Amino acid sequence: MELRDYLRIIRKGWPLILAFVVLGSAVGVGITRATTPVYQASVQIFVATATSDDPSQLAQGNTFSQAQVQSYISIANAPTVTVPVIEQLKLNVTAEQLADEITADAPVGKVLINLQVTDHDPRMAADIANALAAQFNLVVAQTAQTNGKAVVKLTVIHPATVPTSPIAPNKLINIGLGFVIGLLLGLGFVVLREVLDNTVKGPADFEPLGVPVLGYVPFDKRTAKVPIAFRGDAHGSRSESYRQLRTNMQFVDIDNPPRIIAVTSPMPGDGKSTTAINLAAALAEAGFRVCLIEADLRRPSLAKSLGLVGDVGFTTVLIGQAPIESVLQNAGANLAVLTSGPVPPNPSELLISANARRVITEIASNVDYTIIDTAPLLPVSDGAEIAAIAEATLIVVRAGKTTTEQVDRSVAALDKVGKRPVGVILNMLSHGRGSYEDGYGYYYVEYRPERSRQADKVDATLLTPSFPAPATSTETDEPLPEEVGPWPQNESASPREASA
Repeated sequence: MELRDYLRIIRKGWPLILAFVVLGSAVGVGITRATTPVYQASVQIFVATATSDDPSQLAQGNTFSQAQVQSYISIANAPTVTVPVIEQLKLNVTAEQLADEITADAPVGKVLINLQVTDHDPRMAADIANALAAQFNLVVAQTAQTNGKAVVKLTVIHPATVPTSPIAPNKLINIGLGFVIGLLLGLGFVVLREVLDNTVKGPADFEPLGVPVLGYVPFDKRTAKVPIAFRGDAHGSRSESYRQLRTNMQFVDIDNPPRIIAVTSPMPGDGKSTTAINLAAALAEAGFRVCLIEADLRRPSLAKSLGLVGDVGFTTVLIGQAPIESVLQNAGANLAVLTSGPVPPNPSELLISANARRVITEIASNVDYTIIDTAPLLPVSDGAEIAAIAEATLIVVRAGKTTTEQVDRSVAALDKVGKRPVGVILNMLSHGRGSYEDGYGYYYVEYRPERSRQADKVDATLLTPSFPAPATSTETDEPLPEEVGPWPQNESASPREASA
């Protein structure tokens, strides 16, 4: 990956990175509060030779002190020093435990010894340090003797005072370390997640298949309540994305533009039905006469989404119980809908029948566009069977959920029936993901081919249509009023109720 790819990953995953940083800092604060404070008291001792009037002996004694002072520091935590201190202060520790709290050092080239004592009680740390210095001076004086006389003299020049602040835990270091560790973990996690993520995100994921992206549909939490985007916000980004899809579909094949379009997806939940509804609505908005057919006979949803009657429909026509005209329902100006009807026990057998092809062909001969909502390609074979009848097939994939492997298998399934998809629609695209962040889909140029059945003006009733109430009767032989034609008209038409 290039630098800009990493920057894109960081920009997309910044909330997660921030969460790791906050968590790391919180852990640092927690460790600081949970750790018992430790205080340190220090004593500085000056080492000198015994008094002599001979200047040469004074110089030799100073050199001797510098040479010996490094050896004296090892005596600081010796039992000869620690045991008397424990007895003097009546400490409830062993000599080894006290030795662990004592450190000593001697600056190179100097005749100074620094003794440090740590303890959880600041006053006790100072008392131990002062007692330790006194006992240390006594032991060194007894050790460094010649002819019964001490050759060195140790003087405490800086006695220990009670420390006012602990040396541990260090709040700033703990929080800073937690911040850095959280930042590194957050960056590592989002980069690793991106590397291991095999879901589709943009056009680059489809380039190896040679399938173009014809539409980018942004995620909209209102979709479940308002399936047709034009009703929720006629000029919103989702509405414009479907208008862009409509325009792109008209340029798929200039010489022979497809009029029977199947809409499918790799798996359920990718948004194929919503896409089929909105593509049909977008074409109808442009003045084309459109029929939307629900060929997903296993999990039909159009009747519920559009508020139509679902008791009769495509399956009713296929088994010969009703003519096409009697079960078509009006969903607004220029748009008719053929719902699935009763769910059959053998959907696949119905869809591969010659009668299914005849019904779809007959509908297509009466309208400008026929949009078919089919079943997903991977769970069942129904989608591929309808694709074999259609003139063009669109695959709807869900950004961030559909995997590239699922897309590969879907394209392969269509290739087996000789119907390679004309394109894919990247659905539920989050802001900042893929090409949609560059504004794709917000602007479009309307293309309106001259057709004899196209209206001069688009009827605005598509944006606010009313729907018939569900029928309560199961009778199918009641004729529809003759004044309402079975096919979508260019003129404004009121919704009509299908006989149930």
